[in-house]
Amino acid sequence: MSTEEKWRQLVIEKRKRRDDAIPKAWILPNHPPDLLDVTHIPEQCGLLSTLEIQITNSPVEVLLANLANATWSAVAVTTAFAKRAVIAHQLTNCLTEIFIDRALERAAWLDEQLKSTGRVVGPLHGLPISLKDQVSVKGIESTMGYVSWIGQYAERNSVLADILEEQGAVLYVKTNIPQTLMWAETFNHVFGRTSNPYNRSLTSGGSSGGEGALVALKGSPIGVGSDIGGSIRIPSAFNGLYGFRPSFNRIPYAGSVNSMEGQDAIPSVLGPMTTSIEGVKKFMTSVLAAKPWNRDPIALRKQWDEDAYNLIEHGKCEEPLCFGILWNDGMVHPHPPIIRALEMVKNALLAKGHRVIDWEPFKHMEIYENSRRIYGAVGREDFQAATASTGEPIISSMTTEYDDYAVSGIVRPEVDSGVEVPEMRPFAGQPPLSAFELWGVHKKRQDLRREYLEHWQGTASRTGTGRPVDAIISPVASSAAPPHGMNRLAVYTWIWNNLDYPAVVIPVTRVDQELDVPGPEPEFFGDLDRTVHKFYTPERFGNAPVSVQIVGRTQEDEAVIRMGDIIDKAMKLVVL
Repeated sequence: MSTEEKWRQLVIEKRKRRDDAIPKAWILPNHPPDLLDVTHIPEQCGLLSTLEIQITNSPVEVLLANLANATWSAVAVTTAFAKRAVIAHQLTNCLTEIFIDRALERAAWLDEQLKSTGRVVGPLHGLPISLKDQVSVKGIESTMGYVSWIGQYAERNSVLADILEEQGAVLYVKTNIPQTLMWAETFNHVFGRTSNPYNRSLTSGGSSGGEGALVALKGSPIGVGSDIGGSIRIPSAFNGLYGFRPSFNRIPYAGSVNSMEGQDAIPSVLGPMTTSIEGVKKFMTSVLAAKPWNRDPIALRKQWDEDAYNLIEHGKCEEPLCFGILWNDGMVHPHPPIIRALEMVKNALLAKGHRVIDWEPFKHMEIYENSRRIYGAVGREDFQAATASTGEPIISSMTTEYDDYAVSGIVRPEVDSGVEVPEMRPFAGQPPLSAFELWGVHKKRQDLRREYLEHWQGTASRTGTGRPVDAIISPVASSAAPPHGMNRLAVYTWIWNNLDYPAVVIPVTRVDQELDVPGPEPEFFGDLDRTVHKFYTPERFGNAPVSVQIVGRTQEDEAVIRMGDIIDKAMKLVVL
């Protein structure tokens, strides 16, 4: 057999192991393969009972209340979400690992503990939680999209998996990612491509794109993603979810697999993706209550701060807040749906008595370039080492020409404009850096972080509150979810990773073909901006969710979540 034949055989065997874990009674009846919006299918396909639909449509706070008072058993809740997860997978190709029997055994044990003691096991008692593929679970593979890692079974749980189980959660599936993780889309040689349930010709984002599609179809109440350059926030935005990128080292990472290990200037962080802002808070409070710093040496010794959540440094929830809106970053103008979402948020906040000022982007191009040099410091060497044992090719583009369209849930997009958005890969065109050169890049990053803090502090003279801007409202991306293979920018997310600013994503609206018509051409920042502008038509992004992110300063995680809650409530009042 040739090298390619050998690694492709490994893929066939791996996919079969995954697919054999799907109960035959949960196989979807036929549905139109070219159907774009499949968000209605789980409730209409006939596989879910009325109770299972009620359970899976419930937000985290309702689920936990009904589990704690035994209105719903952990077995019933786990079964409902497992079944809906399998349905979601058949529609979008979002799962990598399925271990439902194991999950049901744990759920039965949780039910027995509640019955015999009258007490829940923890604050997440009975709640199913899905995991991005890289979060290790003992006895389960974590291929992370590498053919070379097929057959590597975790010998122990990651710290986060241990904590989630100790807090009462039920782990049951893991979700798809791109090879190397360093993509804002989700495609790899092992499992193929994940699509967006709102429009399957569009990307689900990445690198936590499997989680995005799964949670959007309510196959999970909370999913765990990771974020080094937008990998929680982009799929959360593209799939209409609430997602949170915490500050460095708030959530334990130890024991999870990763790419680019050893690069710790801009580390990856784990965080929640869910269907409500309450789900974000519950995840954070539950994990931090377990004192992860006693198990992960780099986890901060910092408990959940209720005073910070009550905005003790931001007017104590008694005064109006002042938000800065980033209308553009000086590199790429956002598309019309993104601008409309920012205007909707601004109007909702003004109606509630808050202040809103324009946020002036400060050295965003320099910060982006600094991030690119850090991420690409070793070129492809890390990825080549990971793929060497099987000879699988390193994916150099997310375009669809090499897709295996036999994978379920994929609809081939038609991108016919001839407009080609350039790839902006971390290592594209960059030679590896020497240690001394990398030190210089790190020094530049320190300087940029200090300057950005001074820029933020300088807004105190413009807010009218006596304080600097309380948080920034920013696009998550310059566009809503684009067609497969065309999500090539992460300029609106990389910035905040470099600065280590926590950010929560809030869904706002969807692309509307009548409201979001192309406007007059702006004064372009350059060729890239012009190309991104020409790529937009409302038809191309049909039905795609549109979101914003709320950004705070380093270690202001609790305050950012609270301000996200304030904005979310203000938006819902406007809608109602």
